Amino acid sequence: MRVLVSDTSVLVDLERGNLLQAAFLLPLEFAVPDVLYNRELKNFGGPQLKDLGLRIEELAPEGVELAKSFRDQKPGLSVPDAFAAALAKTQGWALLAGDGLLRELAAEEAVECRGVLWLMDLMLEMAIVEPQALHDGLLRISAHPRCRLPKREIRVRCERYGRVT
Repeated sequence: MRVLVSDTSVLVDLERGNLLQAAFLLPLEFAVPDVLYNRELKNFGGPQLKDLGLRIEELAPEGVELAKSFRDQKPGLSVPDAFAAALAKTQGWALLAGDGLLRELAAEEAVECRGVLWLMDLMLEMAIVEPQALHDGLLRISAHPRCRLPKREIRVRCERYGRVT
């Protein structure tokens, strides 16, 4: 089964859109580095995420060194995001990220990177969620003041999800 290393923002967006449980029905495994889990998720729905199947992974020493080098490369990158990038890179897994700096690093490091819109499209394609639920979820995600999704892509998806029968 394909493994995706997630940053926090994607999981938060899925929760906002009431799509978190549906995402874990996809034929994918979701993982986060232990540092990210402990700092950002453990006290904010962490046990529920683990119950859904979230994997918590510890980086080997060379992965920790890689995470440090990523922070040197991109000083604005958070420690949890650097660990997520290092986990994806060292394991050959894809990265699931909403953070622009993290996505930029993934491109520079030739790490496959996807986002919440890709997951939503996959949910539609695999009939995991009804199109209306995706439409409504995307509206909830996009209404949040901290939404970072491209407005054009939101419009395209809202039209797609609204038309699918």
